[in-house]
Amino acid sequence: MSTNFKFCPFCSHSLRWRKIDGRLRQACFRCGWIHYKNPLPVAVGVAVDKEGKILLVRRNVEPGKNKWALPGGFVEWEEDPQEACLRELREETKIEGEIAGLIGVYIQKTKRYGAILAIAYLVRVSKDRIFVNNELKEARFFRKKEIPYIPFSSHRRILKDVERLKSLEF
Repeated sequence: MSTNFKFCPFCSHSLRWRKIDGRLRQACFRCGWIHYKNPLPVAVGVAVDKEGKILLVRRNVEPGKNKWALPGGFVEWEEDPQEACLRELREETKIEGEIAGLIGVYIQKTKRYGAILAIAYLVRVSKDRIFVNNELKEARFFRKKEIPYIPFSSHRRILKDVERLKSLEF
């Protein structure tokens, strides 16, 4: 959810809408603070096992409860996106991995968080034993032809781009 403020978070003065850098933005006329609605960074992993199967997780929380997705989550304060990708994989499934490369960066508008900026990595994993945390209902590796429908448009684009990137052979 993208929030509009009534008052400046720094000086408490009322905010006004004005055109800044070609966009309508809330701004404080007293201290000059500008409310930039920036996307939230999310790290997403395309975890691939030795057989070339891709790990998908079935979510136990909103958004997308009961739906399949790629493992991932928000990048924490002062955390490198690659570290966040591997941390989320470990937290959600207890699987350790190694970043093999950047797949791409994707924007997705959401009702809950406003815009998210998904940073997707190819992750090579050797261990295929999965232990899911409470955020997930299940997780398993799928052959490319068996991948179920994924409601997140950014995740669908990520998987399409993995297919297109010939330099990232599984």
